[in-house]
Amino acid sequence: MCEAVHALRLRASPATVNAIAQEIGIDQSGASRLIKSATAAGYLVMAASATDGRRREASLTSAGRSMLDQAHRWQEEVFVELTTGWSDKKRRDFQQAMTDLMDRSYEMDA
Repeated sequence: MCEAVHALRLRASPATVNAIAQEIGIDQSGASRLIKSATAAGYLVMAASATDGRRREASLTSAGRSMLDQAHRWQEEVFVELTTGWSDKKRRDFQQAMTDLMDRSYEMDA
């Protein structure tokens, strides 16, 4: 859930329930339940949108950012482990190719 909110924010997209549902590929009611759980755990907060008071948007709390930072560090450690023996160039090329694919997938959704 936190990763979805983070990804939407990086793309300057509002982290609404519907946007989060689309980001993780589930229906709105499922996303709503997950957001409620992440909010209860202290990782997210829901607030009225700054641009449209009728809409609510999720944002990361400090605990959510901390948890996400830890997750990203772990992912990097696993990537390094999985690519043991690869040259730095091969790692960079692979990361760039994956980034390009993800960017392309966001363009297809738009």
